[in-house]
Amino acid sequence: MKKTLLLLLFLAATTANAQKRPIQVVEEKIPNRLALYAVNENDEDFDVKITIAGTNFRQSKARPRFIRVPGASKVHLKTIMLMRGKNPSYTYDLVVNDSLSNRALRKEATPIKIRPDKNITVYVPEMCNQCDSLIQSLADSKYLFDIHKLGENVEMKEQLNRSFANTVQLDSLETPIINLGGKLFMRINNYEDLISKLDFEDQK
Repeated sequence: MKKTLLLLLFLAATTANAQKRPIQVVEEKIPNRLALYAVNENDEDFDVKITIAGTNFRQSKARPRFIRVPGASKVHLKTIMLMRGKNPSYTYDLVVNDSLSNRALRKEATPIKIRPDKNITVYVPEMCNQCDSLIQSLADSKYLFDIHKLGENVEMKEQLNRSFANTVQLDSLETPIINLGGKLFMRINNYEDLISKLDFEDQK
């Protein structure tokens, strides 16, 4: 199957700035059909319109419309019907707009996990009493994150000691150490504090 991605100019100049990660189009094969989905790995919502051209398949003749793709979600855009015994070849034009319209179609959106603008890493001291709640909240959130248990990773523990110039007693800490994009924090006690700090760091 041959595919070509033709990117059109965004409808508004601000779109290029707001869209930190390009909207991806992924395909899922189902019997005699090919479903195309938009994957939005940004926090922001976008309206997306896809136009498909090619051979050896059939598609609806309805005029393409913008479809709302919420942040951190996957949304079905279009399904084409494959012709029996023939190899389909298609290209698509994708228009992405951050000027959201009330006329955009709303379809069911499947939540996905995304990386925040500042990567989140949680270091768990052996005596941490507040880590479980924070880690569970992160696991339930839309964000991907990394976790290291210091009691099981001596090398990581030594690296943190060097980062703090051996001024912090890691074995006695009862709160997690959070790394946001390379910056260490020791006073983030819950998920709300973490998101607040993450938003603050993103605005810098």
